[in-house]
Amino acid sequence: MEKNCSGTLAIDLGNTNTVIAFQNEKGNDSFLIDIPGITSSPGVVPTAVWFEGKETIARIGESALKKKNCTNSEIYFHSNFKRLIGNPIERQNKKFLSPIESGEKFFKILWENIPKELDIKRLVLTAPIDTYKGYRKWLINLCKDFAIDEVALVDEPTAAGIGVNVPLGSKIMIIDIGGSTIDMSIIKTQGGEGKSAPIAELLKFQGRDLSAISTQKLRFAEIISKSGSKIGGKDIDQWIVNYFLPLNQDERNLLIAEKLKCKLSAQEIKSERRYLFSLFTAENQEKEFFMSKEIFEKILTENNLLSHLDYLLKDLLNEARGNFCKTEDLNCVIFVGGGTQIPLLKEWISNKIEGIQIKSPPPIESIALGALAMTPGVKIKDILLKGVSIKLFNKREQKHFWHPIFSKGQTWPTEKPFELILQASKDGQNIFEIIIGETKKKRNFDVIFKNGLPKLSEFQNEEEVIQWNKKPLKISLKNACKIGEDSLKLYFHIAKDSSLYIRYLDINEKELGEFNLGSIF
Repeated sequence: MEKNCSGTLAIDLGNTNTVIAFQNEKGNDSFLIDIPGITSSPGVVPTAVWFEGKETIARIGESALKKKNCTNSEIYFHSNFKRLIGNPIERQNKKFLSPIESGEKFFKILWENIPKELDIKRLVLTAPIDTYKGYRKWLINLCKDFAIDEVALVDEPTAAGIGVNVPLGSKIMIIDIGGSTIDMSIIKTQGGEGKSAPIAELLKFQGRDLSAISTQKLRFAEIISKSGSKIGGKDIDQWIVNYFLPLNQDERNLLIAEKLKCKLSAQEIKSERRYLFSLFTAENQEKEFFMSKEIFEKILTENNLLSHLDYLLKDLLNEARGNFCKTEDLNCVIFVGGGTQIPLLKEWISNKIEGIQIKSPPPIESIALGALAMTPGVKIKDILLKGVSIKLFNKREQKHFWHPIFSKGQTWPTEKPFELILQASKDGQNIFEIIIGETKKKRNFDVIFKNGLPKLSEFQNEEEVIQWNKKPLKISLKNACKIGEDSLKLYFHIAKDSSLYIRYLDINEKELGEFNLGSIF
């Protein structure tokens, strides 16, 4: 690791494991961070906390796991708390710490132990979309205590999609088999033709709290359908032990089983290869056994894992159909989580969903690395306090409307241009007028009176867009266009000097020009 390395730190909090990755601002290279006593392998922190009370020091990660079998572990050992944060429905058994307190202890101790050689300019965090709003609120409060000027938030499915280069605006299926849960979801990412690309939501910038800027329109992926269960890799470990030593729950055996499972999840493993290993019996004696890929798959089948996955997938697809999404609408299937590396499970999904590409990125770190990709390591100059829009014509409704180009809260200078294709609104059209507007810096909220007292209404009106007081750009085409015909390609970007530039081409990609539309301030 380089000394005094400046850049972005990503933390992907998981139910079983948390991943910490870093990206140098001078390049795009990312690496996983190793913290002795906390990480179980580079970048991987078991999501666990051991805390006995105010007079004791809390332990997290690997150190907490080592205390798991100690006296009163059912009170002092905290794990699987992520899913309960921002989720008011599920309840946790009696513990010394609540899920929120466990998360706070975990994050703060992890933050304090990040290697001092890393100069963290920006912290990017991930959030689940099913409890996004509650989880986001918790993170905002938590990050107030962090000595860092810039904090960003991305949703996990979008980060996973970005991490494997799925086209923007795609519908994707994500199957996540972690240590303690199986989660399946079909989501639609933001962006695509004529729509703003998904960006990390800045919660804090230059020390300023920005969390209120986009509370009305949070930018995260849309859930189309979801299914899941509380079965995961840890259960598979127990099944392996039970196959050889029924009802044995020795923690040492579970660790041995986990290592065997990882070996047998490698793609190059041959069916006939046999592994000699030892387990501890109830009498604390070591007993030798043989394991093979064939036996491993037999264990999974006998414990009805494939039947269970069939059930979850059926529920997922049925709900998706109810939301007008068919299997053929999917761009790809993304496999994340350690359990998805098992060859039998890859074979299962390939047989169930034919003709759709299956992407299997590095199982543990894919979401954290995708989050880094959404928060590039270049220097960010500022954030937009006002949204920028272009005036378009809706021929069906026969009226003009404002179409967003860049969102309030987005960083600039922009990394990628915003692309828009314009159609002719009438036959014979060969001139296109570019009219730009901006949202009000301060938003007016609807106030209603209940029992004589003022109260904010539950649903807010759209933000008002004010047209720029500048002469509109007129773009002329040589040939007249037909109504509804794709005619002009536009690319917008915000430069370092805060100018909004437009580059325009005809539909055949012939360059027509570039123009400075004016300052965003």
